[in-house]
Amino acid sequence: MKREFWIITFFLFLWGCNMVEYHPYDVRLSGETGINAKNIARVESLCRGKDTVRFILMGDTQRYYDETEDFVRHVNGRDDVDFVIHGGDVSDFGLTKEFMWVRDIMNKLTVPYVTLLGNHDVLGNGLEVFEEVFGEVNFSFMAGDTRFICLNTNALEFDYSHSIPDFEYIYSLLSDTLSGATRTIPVMHVGPGDVEFNNNVSRVFHELLKRFPGMQFCLHAHNHRLLTRDLFGDGIMYYGCSYMNDRNYLLFTLTPDGYAYEVVDY
Repeated sequence: MKREFWIITFFLFLWGCNMVEYHPYDVRLSGETGINAKNIARVESLCRGKDTVRFILMGDTQRYYDETEDFVRHVNGRDDVDFVIHGGDVSDFGLTKEFMWVRDIMNKLTVPYVTLLGNHDVLGNGLEVFEEVFGEVNFSFMAGDTRFICLNTNALEFDYSHSIPDFEYIYSLLSDTLSGATRTIPVMHVGPGDVEFNNNVSRVFHELLKRFPGMQFCLHAHNHRLLTRDLFGDGIMYYGCSYMNDRNYLLFTLTPDGYAYEVVDY
């Protein structure tokens, strides 16, 4: 009896001290959720009426926590950035704690940020965690007169069992005449031509995006290196950011006369 008493006491102690570990893919979350919707409201409010908007594209934080911490400190030292876009691959293995760790680092930004779904974020129960922490995998928002269309393009990770890219979602945005957007910037994790993309529809996808008003350029992450490509030879550029381990990001400035971008090391 005495032995059983001490065994029960020991396990109660572990429970009370939060020393019991759940399975790494167990979707038990603590901290903030629904981040994209909250930050989209902030972006749209901060940029309303602005004719010049400056934003950062970064991505593939994965296991580069120190580098991401340094990125946040660097951006917080600037006073000329309106918002940040995380291009996806928040996590490396789709683990719940990975999402929470990166979220807590990115939440230290003094400017709002939005996050896309990456192919690594779909591993395990990562999709469920992503949707809880950040939100829908396809979404859009306005920054000044520019509409950003953020899309899930990770077709391979879904085994081509879903409509990825989601053409129904894209058509729904095309039929929206109330946004007032005069310029458009699509953002995705995986760009056309990559093995993760459904390249059976890559040209159709691109042609559909060109139907949006004032198509500027397309953005993506995923490749772990800087890329600047006119993928379809029609002047619409695809810009790819590197991963956090390279300690740089892309800074874009939208003005009434067009846009400019630069690679910033930190």
